Amino acid sequence: MNQATLHQLKVFEAAARHGSFTRAAEELFLTQPTVSMQIKQLTKSVGLPLFEQVGKRLYLTEAGRELFATCRQIFDTIAQFEMKVANLKGLKQGQLRLAVITTAKYLIPRLLGPFCQLYPGIEISLKVTNHEGILERMVSNMDDLYIMSQVPENLDVNCDPFLDNPLVVFAPLNHPLAKEKNIPIERLANEPFIMREPGSGTRRAVQSLLDEHDVKVKVKLELGSNEAIKQAIAGGLGISVLSRHTLLTDTEFSILDVQHFPIKRTWYMVYPAGKQLSIIAQTYYDYLLDAAKKFVEQTEQHIAPDVSAV
Repeated sequence: MNQATLHQLKVFEAAARHGSFTRAAEELFLTQPTVSMQIKQLTKSVGLPLFEQVGKRLYLTEAGRELFATCRQIFDTIAQFEMKVANLKGLKQGQLRLAVITTAKYLIPRLLGPFCQLYPGIEISLKVTNHEGILERMVSNMDDLYIMSQVPENLDVNCDPFLDNPLVVFAPLNHPLAKEKNIPIERLANEPFIMREPGSGTRRAVQSLLDEHDVKVKVKLELGSNEAIKQAIAGGLGISVLSRHTLLTDTEFSILDVQHFPIKRTWYMVYPAGKQLSIIAQTYYDYLLDAAKKFVEQTEQHIAPDVSAV
């Protein structure tokens, strides 16, 4: 390994992460032969194969998996050093890696804008995925901070609540139940229902409430995004339960006044216990706690009339 270079490790890390020399070349703006040559030289330095090809797929060997984990540690340490040096110079620059639950994509970009204006030298990497995807990324330590509504029970993590995330019943604006009050939850069984995909935290929360009250809804559609569900609701295909934050200033939907709703949930900032936050991540962590309070004040003034009544 004395002959291995940092450039070779970067090429290897990209190839291992993508499982493809071609995609690694595209990411690093290199040719595929260059990537192959760098991997070949690194393999020679290690003294063991790093990849094995089965059919058309590329897999890491045991040595490759160990080196991949080592690369992550090396690059994290270098990034920490660069940010500490930047901080000593009185600058705020570096990269912030965020992974957020699907519903948070309506919220977090709004809170990122002012942060980017405060610290124009910071590059933001934002990954949006469902609850299971967040857990996979957290286990692999792929990001600095995770924004989610359900704190994992089987992982040792640090977490801080920063904003309420109520789940409400969405319906078309002209839905027959839109003007009714205190609708029994059992009435949902009579409506065509649009549900989030398996693996979604929202789906688990909704199903838990329905099971608690022995209500079985008629699931007409399962969709993997809130936007798709909103379009289906607007098209009259049924009703659904979504975060109130997915509505924001939309006025083409009704929020039904159903018993036991809203489902009370909370947005959390989460990161693995024992993980030392970078200067950038800690700065954003502190910023978000304050920005969330201001966000609530602003949105309550502009939110749709039906929503303010929830």
